Amino acid sequence: MPTVQVTDVKDDAFLLDVREDDEWQAGHAEGALHIPLSDFVARYGELTEAAPQDGRVHVICRSGGRSAQVTMYLVQQGIDAVNVDGGMQDWQRAGRPVVTDDGTPGFVV
Repeated sequence: MPTVQVTDVKDDAFLLDVREDDEWQAGHAEGALHIPLSDFVARYGELTEAAPQDGRVHVICRSGGRSAQVTMYLVQQGIDAVNVDGGMQDWQRAGRPVVTDDGTPGFVV
């Protein structure tokens, strides 16, 4: 399965966060699209509308397990998707910004 490191994700990359609502509310990457894994199949259309047609979808969760499942599904659908290895835990450790919905600093639970 295609995988990238947090440090290889460009600032303008399309990021899909598949963590659950409580995790998202505590803190997420600014500009990420949030579709929880538990709602993913039902809300798949939101991703196809929001994702760049010719770009890559970077899928992220807390540590990389749930996002790996979604990445495999997207690749099977013909979408250029990659799993962000280490997830939001590595994102925060790498010093990448983590925000809440109102833009204030957040944290990874």
